[in-house]
Amino acid sequence: MPVGTQATVKTLDSTEAREISEGLILANTYHLWLEPGEKIIAKHGDVKKFMNWDGALLTDSGGYQVFSLSKIRKIQEEGVTFRHHLSGELLHMSPEDSIRAQNVFGADIIMSFDECPPFYADYEYMKASVERTVRWAKRGKDAHEKPDTQALFGIVQGGHYKDLRKQSLDSLMEIGFPGYSIGGLSIGEKKDDMYEMLEYLKGIMPHDKPRYLMGVGAPDDILKGVECGIDMFDCVLPTRIARHGSAMTSEGKVVIKNKTYEEDMGPLDPECDCKVCQSYTRSYIRHLFKTDEILGLRLVTYHNLYFLKKLMADIRKAIMEDRFGDFKDEFIKRYYPKTENV
Repeated sequence: MPVGTQATVKTLDSTEAREISEGLILANTYHLWLEPGEKIIAKHGDVKKFMNWDGALLTDSGGYQVFSLSKIRKIQEEGVTFRHHLSGELLHMSPEDSIRAQNVFGADIIMSFDECPPFYADYEYMKASVERTVRWAKRGKDAHEKPDTQALFGIVQGGHYKDLRKQSLDSLMEIGFPGYSIGGLSIGEKKDDMYEMLEYLKGIMPHDKPRYLMGVGAPDDILKGVECGIDMFDCVLPTRIARHGSAMTSEGKVVIKNKTYEEDMGPLDPECDCKVCQSYTRSYIRHLFKTDEILGLRLVTYHNLYFLKKLMADIRKAIMEDRFGDFKDEFIKRYYPKTENV
């Protein structure tokens, strides 16, 4: 899912977002709650009308941003009191506030309000956090006013403690949700630790509900996630690195600002059939970045998201043809030629 934090996939319009997605993108509850706010979005009807998006939409709960962006916060049973990450204004968000906002925003898939503690937090803190997050999930489900049109997912937390991850999942399954997300991964922990947890969760996550790994978008992590039964991914990575001049290609990352591409008449990726690769040379795109032209950001953003859309299509095809393991190994060898297979 391409990320449209502020009701926009950065640098792309809604038509382009449709072209490089499967028709499902993500927006951010925390940021939209602050600006423009529920009133303005409600005046438009919902977020999709606000941003002229005719596809499906997922909104996260705002929980991660409350804990990652605000350095001053107080966590209580009622909710979280925190400082606005820019203005310093004192704000409060409860599970009910988050669900109410997401009901107003009108996304097709919405998330439970959770705490996202550091991956390596001590056991007692993590246990208390998991138990509180489960209580918040129940309160959020009780406050959910549109269960027939908005699928509310539970979020599995627990850091690197397998027993707490199982406790979190079991408690959420007892409450009952139409889908389950894995939170608290890809937040700075060692990659081996993330993969170990994904392997563990593979054996206990329900197989009849969508499984969503939040905040993961690097190709090797996506491939490992799929291997562990994950169905859905989102991440700002492809758009963020695009704005810094890095393109995802079939042979690894290309830093287009490098001088080596100054006279390169080839496309960003010779194996890509996106409109960027069919229309522009590496030399031209490098020129755009060197002269600070916005078009350069747009072109690489479009290509990176198209690349991941194509990767997911190839993954699905490989699964259907019972050759995913070989596909994964071959992709890793080409994209990460100097690393061990994951």
